[in-house]
Amino acid sequence: MLKLAAEDKADEEAYAFFKLLSRKWRKMMEWLHGQQPQEFKPEMLKEPAVVEFIDATTKVLNDAVDEGLKVVPLDEVSVQRLQESNFVFSGYKTFHELNEAFPSLLDKDGSIKPFEHFLNDVQRINTDYNKYYLKAEYNFAVQSSLMAARWKSFSPDKRYNLQYRTVGDERVRISHRALNRITLPMTSKFWDWYFPPNGWGCRCTVVQVLAKNYIVSDEREAMNAGSQSTAGKHQEMFRFNPGKRMTTFPAYNPYSAKACAGCEYKRTKNPKNDQCAACKVIQELAGYTVHPTTNGTVRIHEHHGKNERDENLNIATYLANKYGYDIDLLENIEGKKSADSYNRTLGVQQEYKKSETPTRNSIDRLLRDAKKQAGDIVLSIESDIEWEDLPAALRPRVKRSDSISYVTVIRDGKDHRYSREEILSEGFKIHQADLT
Repeated sequence: MLKLAAEDKADEEAYAFFKLLSRKWRKMMEWLHGQQPQEFKPEMLKEPAVVEFIDATTKVLNDAVDEGLKVVPLDEVSVQRLQESNFVFSGYKTFHELNEAFPSLLDKDGSIKPFEHFLNDVQRINTDYNKYYLKAEYNFAVQSSLMAARWKSFSPDKRYNLQYRTVGDERVRISHRALNRITLPMTSKFWDWYFPPNGWGCRCTVVQVLAKNYIVSDEREAMNAGSQSTAGKHQEMFRFNPGKRMTTFPAYNPYSAKACAGCEYKRTKNPKNDQCAACKVIQELAGYTVHPTTNGTVRIHEHHGKNERDENLNIATYLANKYGYDIDLLENIEGKKSADSYNRTLGVQQEYKKSETPTRNSIDRLLRDAKKQAGDIVLSIESDIEWEDLPAALRPRVKRSDSISYVTVIRDGKDHRYSREEILSEGFKIHQADLT
């Protein structure tokens, strides 16, 4: 009875979403019909009626995120990342809906159809995308946001490993049963590719377990099982970790191309097809522009802090060019402490600081301020401070601050990323030769 009640509630929600979007759909179709364009262009995504429809779809998926996070909470910056992912996904989806609706504007003789005739002809598109597909996408967003929060809650302590678990009932698909009880360290590549959800309707989860209590799985066998469980044209898209990427949907999804999985917005710099051009428009609507780099990507939000914009761009560009990192310089949340950046490659929020005063106290003050924004700190040294003063400043502050996990030191075009364990180790030193 509880199962039936839950299914009835899900059907009611799907119908309510469909009614909401159908009103916005009609308005968007009225705009499209009124334009009578010769061709559909990606720039049309900027039209108010289209943006309104994208926003409405995003709101539905944001409701799904809220539902998922009722189980495991998540910090505000990470929630914002999930919501941005929903907007981008909704933009791609709307682009496909418009592309599919556009040919129905014309009769066989090439004349524009009367509006009600046109609207009737495209109703199937509305029903498919905004009722049936949306229901599956809503459920996926619930599960992916929940799993993103679970990933963020896991301790990096090496005393623990992660273990894959299915629900264990008769509905579990055979390919997912092969993943049940796979146990591997959090650093294993397996979790980059096969962290749940691993398909539409996937209910699998991952838990943290004491390493001493469970035998570690063979990683090669685990990767093979994961590959088989997500094999096929429409399954490979699920090979992503929503918590590490902090996205509800992967870059490669039903409305994008397989090449999008490794693009990280690089093709938006010089779009060569409509899909890449649409991606550029959607990024701009989301508030991001792509900053020029020779390697990796740097996106900066239009509401990133003005006072630190240039400073943070310099640091992000340095890291992207050197390591191929994909970095977002984030929107400043008004009245709240938040990280400067999200390193999508490492899957971490980072706070950038520039040190221009050659004293230990100056560095201590920077670290004390930075730890309020993020536990992973990038410190760019632009003074002539003595090398021995750097560890003397870092170690006491890190020791007093449980939240600091990493400090990257950049100096004279070289750098090194120090872990908390390294900094707190006996006899910790920073030598010029350490930086590469």
